[in-house]
Amino acid sequence: MMIEGLYNLPVALMTLAIFAATYVVAAGIYWAVTRLAMGDRARAFKALSPGMLPPLGIIFGLLVAFVAAQVWSDFDRARVAVASEASALRGVVLLASNFPGDEEARLRALVGRHIDAAVREEWPAMAGQHAFLTTPSAPLVEALQRTLALTPITEGQKIAQREIVGALQNALDGRRQRIIISQSTVNGVKWMGLLLQALCALIAIALVHSDNRLACAIALTLFSTGVALSVLLIASHNRLFTGDISIGPEILVQVMPEAVTPDAKP
Repeated sequence: MMIEGLYNLPVALMTLAIFAATYVVAAGIYWAVTRLAMGDRARAFKALSPGMLPPLGIIFGLLVAFVAAQVWSDFDRARVAVASEASALRGVVLLASNFPGDEEARLRALVGRHIDAAVREEWPAMAGQHAFLTTPSAPLVEALQRTLALTPITEGQKIAQREIVGALQNALDGRRQRIIISQSTVNGVKWMGLLLQALCALIAIALVHSDNRLACAIALTLFSTGVALSVLLIASHNRLFTGDISIGPEILVQVMPEAVTPDAKP
Protein backbone atom coordinates (compact mmCIF):
# COMPACT_ATOMS: atom_id res chain seq x y z
CA MET A 1 0.00 0.00 0.00
CA MET A 2 2.89 2.36 0.74
CA ILE A 3 4.33 1.79 -2.74
CA GLU A 4 0.91 2.39 -4.33
CA GLY A 5 0.63 5.66 -2.44
CA LEU A 6 4.10 6.68 -3.65
CA TYR A 7 3.13 6.15 -7.30
CA ASN A 8 0.10 8.43 -6.90
CA LEU A 9 2.03 11.30 -5.33
CA PRO A 10 2.79 14.49 -7.27
CA VAL A 11 6.34 14.50 -8.60
CA ALA A 12 7.46 17.10 -6.05
CA LEU A 13 6.24 15.05 -3.09
CA MET A 14 7.57 11.83 -4.64
CA THR A 15 10.97 13.47 -5.01
CA LEU A 16 10.92 14.63 -1.40
CA ALA A 17 9.89 11.19 -0.10
CA ILE A 18 12.48 9.24 -2.12
CA PHE A 19 15.39 11.59 -1.40
CA ALA A 20 14.49 11.81 2.29
CA ALA A 21 14.30 8.02 2.64
CA THR A 22 17.60 7.55 0.80
CA TYR A 23 19.42 10.14 2.90
CA VAL A 24 18.03 8.61 6.11
CA VAL A 25 19.40 5.20 5.09
CA ALA A 26 22.76 6.74 4.17
CA ALA A 27 22.87 8.59 7.50
CA GLY A 28 22.10 5.36 9.35
CA ILE A 29 24.94 3.57 7.56
CA TYR A 30 27.32 6.45 8.30
CA TRP A 31 26.39 6.45 11.99
CA ALA A 32 26.69 2.66 12.33
CA VAL A 33 30.01 2.35 10.51
CA THR A 34 31.68 5.29 12.25
CA ARG A 35 30.55 3.98 15.63
CA LEU A 36 31.87 0.48 14.87
CA ALA A 37 35.17 1.70 13.35
CA MET A 38 37.28 1.29 16.48
CA GLY A 39 40.14 -0.99 17.40
CA ASP A 40 40.32 -4.27 15.47
CA ARG A 41 37.15 -3.45 13.57
CA ALA A 42 38.68 -0.20 12.28
CA ARG A 43 41.69 -2.12 10.95
CA ALA A 44 39.38 -4.71 9.39
CA PHE A 45 37.35 -1.98 7.70
CA LYS A 46 40.47 -0.35 6.29
CA ALA A 47 41.66 -3.70 5.00
CA LEU A 48 38.85 -3.59 2.47
CA SER A 49 40.21 -2.57 -0.90
CA PRO A 50 38.86 0.63 -2.53
CA GLY A 51 39.03 -1.38 -5.75
CA MET A 52 35.73 -3.05 -4.85
CA LEU A 53 33.82 0.22 -5.19
CA PRO A 54 33.93 0.54 -9.01
CA PRO A 55 32.50 -2.98 -9.62
CA LEU A 56 29.70 -2.33 -7.13
CA GLY A 57 28.89 0.98 -8.80
CA ILE A 58 28.97 -0.60 -12.26
CA ILE A 59 26.63 -3.39 -11.19
CA PHE A 60 24.23 -0.83 -9.73
CA GLY A 61 24.36 1.17 -12.96
CA LEU A 62 23.64 -1.93 -15.03
CA LEU A 63 20.65 -2.79 -12.84
CA VAL A 64 19.31 0.75 -13.21
CA ALA A 65 19.71 0.55 -16.99
CA PHE A 66 18.04 -2.87 -17.06
CA VAL A 67 15.01 -1.71 -15.08
CA ALA A 68 14.78 1.68 -16.78
CA ALA A 69 14.84 0.09 -20.23
CA GLN A 70 11.64 -1.80 -19.41
CA VAL A 71 9.96 1.33 -18.06
CA TRP A 72 10.88 3.52 -21.05
CA SER A 73 9.85 0.79 -23.50
CA ASP A 74 6.46 0.31 -21.83
CA PHE A 75 5.88 4.07 -21.74
CA ASP A 76 6.60 4.43 -25.46
CA ARG A 77 4.46 1.41 -26.35
CA ALA A 78 1.54 2.74 -24.32
CA ARG A 79 1.78 6.15 -25.96
CA VAL A 80 1.81 4.57 -29.42
CA ALA A 81 -1.18 2.35 -28.56
CA VAL A 82 -3.29 5.31 -27.39
CA ALA A 83 -2.29 7.38 -30.43
CA SER A 84 -3.13 4.51 -32.80
CA GLU A 85 -6.54 4.06 -31.17
CA ALA A 86 -7.30 7.77 -31.43
CA SER A 87 -6.18 7.92 -35.05
CA ALA A 88 -8.35 4.92 -35.96
CA LEU A 89 -11.40 6.40 -34.23
CA ARG A 90 -10.88 9.70 -36.02
CA GLY A 91 -10.83 7.79 -39.30
CA VAL A 92 -14.17 6.16 -38.43
CA VAL A 93 -15.73 9.55 -37.65
CA LEU A 94 -14.56 11.03 -40.95
CA LEU A 95 -15.49 8.04 -43.12
CA ALA A 96 -18.95 7.73 -41.56
CA SER A 97 -20.04 10.79 -43.57
CA ASN A 98 -20.11 8.60 -46.68
CA PHE A 99 -23.30 6.92 -45.45
CA PRO A 100 -26.86 8.26 -45.00
CA GLY A 101 -27.55 10.53 -42.05
CA ASP A 102 -28.93 7.90 -39.66
CA GLU A 103 -26.02 5.53 -40.15
CA GLU A 104 -23.47 8.32 -39.83
CA ALA A 105 -25.12 9.57 -36.63
CA ARG A 106 -25.23 6.04 -35.21
CA LEU A 107 -21.53 5.36 -35.90
CA ARG A 108 -20.52 8.71 -34.44
CA ALA A 109 -22.63 8.03 -31.36
CA LEU A 110 -21.02 4.63 -30.84
CA VAL A 111 -17.53 6.12 -31.17
CA GLY A 112 -18.53 8.80 -28.69
CA ARG A 113 -19.81 6.20 -26.21
CA HIS A 114 -16.51 4.31 -26.47
CA ILE A 115 -14.47 7.46 -25.82
CA ASP A 116 -16.66 8.46 -22.87
CA ALA A 117 -16.38 4.98 -21.33
CA ALA A 118 -12.60 4.98 -21.88
CA VAL A 119 -12.23 8.29 -20.05
CA ARG A 120 -14.68 7.64 -17.21
CA GLU A 121 -14.14 3.92 -16.58
CA GLU A 122 -11.12 2.43 -18.34
CA TRP A 123 -8.51 5.06 -17.44
CA PRO A 124 -9.15 4.87 -13.67
CA ALA A 125 -9.15 1.07 -13.96
CA MET A 126 -5.84 1.08 -15.86
CA ALA A 127 -4.36 3.47 -13.30
CA GLY A 128 -5.07 0.90 -10.60
CA GLN A 129 -4.12 -2.03 -12.88
CA HIS A 130 -7.69 -3.32 -12.71
CA ALA A 131 -8.53 -3.19 -16.44
CA PHE A 132 -8.82 -6.57 -18.16
CA LEU A 133 -9.43 -7.81 -21.69
CA THR A 134 -12.35 -9.97 -20.52
CA THR A 135 -14.55 -6.86 -20.77
CA PRO A 136 -14.79 -5.83 -24.44
CA SER A 137 -15.71 -2.37 -25.71
CA ALA A 138 -19.42 -2.88 -26.42
CA PRO A 139 -19.75 0.35 -28.49
CA LEU A 140 -16.87 -0.59 -30.82
CA VAL A 141 -18.11 -4.16 -31.21
CA GLU A 142 -21.58 -2.86 -32.08
CA ALA A 143 -20.08 -0.32 -34.50
CA LEU A 144 -18.15 -3.11 -36.23
CA GLN A 145 -21.27 -5.27 -36.49
CA ARG A 146 -23.37 -2.41 -37.89
CA THR A 147 -20.69 -1.51 -40.41
CA LEU A 148 -20.48 -5.09 -41.65
CA ALA A 149 -24.29 -5.16 -41.97
CA LEU A 150 -24.38 -2.06 -44.18
CA THR A 151 -25.33 -2.45 -47.84
CA PRO A 152 -23.16 0.05 -49.73
CA ILE A 153 -24.65 1.48 -52.89
CA THR A 154 -21.87 3.47 -54.50
CA GLU A 155 -18.26 2.52 -55.04
CA GLY A 156 -17.27 5.20 -52.57
CA GLN A 157 -19.45 3.61 -49.88
CA LYS A 158 -17.89 0.22 -50.56
CA ILE A 159 -14.43 1.68 -50.05
CA ALA A 160 -15.59 3.59 -46.96
CA GLN A 161 -17.14 0.44 -45.47
CA ARG A 162 -13.89 -1.47 -45.93
CA GLU A 163 -11.85 1.36 -44.44
CA ILE A 164 -14.20 1.76 -41.45
CA VAL A 165 -13.98 -1.96 -40.68
CA GLY A 166 -10.18 -1.74 -40.77
CA ALA A 167 -10.18 1.40 -38.60
CA LEU A 168 -12.46 -0.21 -36.02
CA GLN A 169 -10.22 -3.27 -35.88
CA ASN A 170 -7.21 -0.98 -35.37
CA ALA A 171 -9.05 0.87 -32.60
CA LEU A 172 -9.90 -2.41 -30.87
CA ASP A 173 -6.27 -3.50 -31.18
CA GLY A 174 -5.05 -0.17 -29.77
CA ARG A 175 -7.41 -0.59 -26.83
CA ARG A 176 -6.17 -4.14 -26.24
CA GLN A 177 -2.57 -2.99 -26.31
CA ARG A 178 -3.06 -0.17 -23.79
CA ILE A 179 -4.92 -2.47 -21.40
CA ILE A 180 -2.20 -5.14 -21.67
CA ILE A 181 0.57 -2.58 -21.15
CA SER A 182 -1.26 -1.09 -18.16
CA GLN A 183 -0.56 -4.35 -16.32
CA SER A 184 3.20 -3.97 -16.81
CA THR A 185 5.22 -2.79 -13.83
CA VAL A 186 8.60 -3.15 -12.18
CA ASN A 187 8.04 -6.19 -10.00
CA GLY A 188 9.18 -6.63 -6.43
CA VAL A 189 12.17 -8.82 -7.31
CA LYS A 190 13.64 -6.14 -9.58
CA TRP A 191 13.08 -3.44 -6.98
CA MET A 192 14.65 -5.64 -4.30
CA GLY A 193 17.70 -6.38 -6.44
CA LEU A 194 18.20 -2.72 -7.33
CA LEU A 195 17.82 -1.43 -3.77
CA LEU A 196 19.91 -4.22 -2.26
CA GLN A 197 22.76 -3.46 -4.66
CA ALA A 198 22.52 0.23 -3.75
CA LEU A 199 22.63 -0.69 -0.07
CA CYS A 200 25.73 -2.86 -0.58
CA ALA A 201 27.48 -0.04 -2.42
CA LEU A 202 26.65 2.47 0.31
CA ILE A 203 27.95 0.14 3.02
CA ALA A 204 31.13 -0.50 1.05
CA ILE A 205 31.71 3.23 0.60
CA ALA A 206 31.27 3.83 4.32
CA LEU A 207 33.66 1.00 5.23
CA VAL A 208 36.39 2.11 2.82
CA HIS A 209 36.23 5.71 4.13
CA SER A 210 35.64 4.81 7.77
CA ASP A 211 38.90 6.42 8.92
CA ASN A 212 37.93 9.83 7.53
CA ARG A 213 34.49 10.94 8.64
CA LEU A 214 34.26 13.96 6.35
CA ALA A 215 35.29 11.97 3.28
CA CYS A 216 32.85 9.24 4.30
CA ALA A 217 29.97 11.72 4.62
CA ILE A 218 30.74 13.35 1.27
CA ALA A 219 31.05 10.03 -0.57
CA LEU A 220 27.83 8.69 0.95
CA THR A 221 25.95 11.89 0.12
CA LEU A 222 27.08 11.85 -3.50
CA PHE A 223 26.26 8.20 -4.10
CA SER A 224 22.95 8.30 -2.22
CA THR A 225 21.94 11.28 -4.36
CA GLY A 226 22.57 9.21 -7.47
CA VAL A 227 20.59 6.32 -5.99
CA ALA A 228 17.65 8.56 -5.11
CA LEU A 229 17.63 10.14 -8.57
CA SER A 230 17.68 6.72 -10.25
CA VAL A 231 14.81 5.45 -8.08
CA LEU A 232 12.84 8.65 -8.72
CA LEU A 233 13.17 8.36 -12.50
CA ILE A 234 12.00 4.75 -12.47
CA ALA A 235 9.20 5.19 -9.92
CA SER A 236 7.77 8.31 -11.58
CA HIS A 237 7.39 6.46 -14.91
CA ASN A 238 6.57 3.00 -13.58
CA ARG A 239 2.79 3.40 -13.54
CA LEU A 240 1.87 4.45 -17.06
CA PHE A 241 -1.65 5.72 -16.45
CA THR A 242 -1.42 7.42 -13.04
CA GLY A 243 0.58 10.21 -11.46
CA ASP A 244 1.91 13.48 -12.85
CA ILE A 245 4.04 11.72 -15.46
CA SER A 246 1.50 9.49 -17.14
CA ILE A 247 -0.40 8.94 -20.37
CA GLY A 248 -3.84 10.50 -20.23
CA PRO A 249 -6.90 10.17 -22.49
CA GLU A 250 -6.60 13.71 -23.87
CA ILE A 251 -5.80 12.52 -27.38
CA LEU A 252 -8.93 10.34 -27.38
CA VAL A 253 -11.04 13.25 -26.17
CA GLN A 254 -9.74 15.34 -29.08
CA VAL A 255 -11.40 12.92 -31.52
CA MET A 256 -14.88 13.89 -30.28
CA PRO A 257 -14.72 16.38 -27.38
CA GLU A 258 -18.51 16.69 -27.28
CA ALA A 259 -18.86 12.96 -26.53
CA VAL A 260 -17.23 13.15 -23.10
CA THR A 261 -19.28 14.22 -20.12
CA PRO A 262 -17.93 17.45 -18.53
CA ASP A 263 -17.13 15.83 -15.17
CA ALA A 264 -15.06 13.14 -16.88
CA LYS A 265 -12.84 15.35 -18.99
CA PRO A 266 -9.16 15.20 -17.97
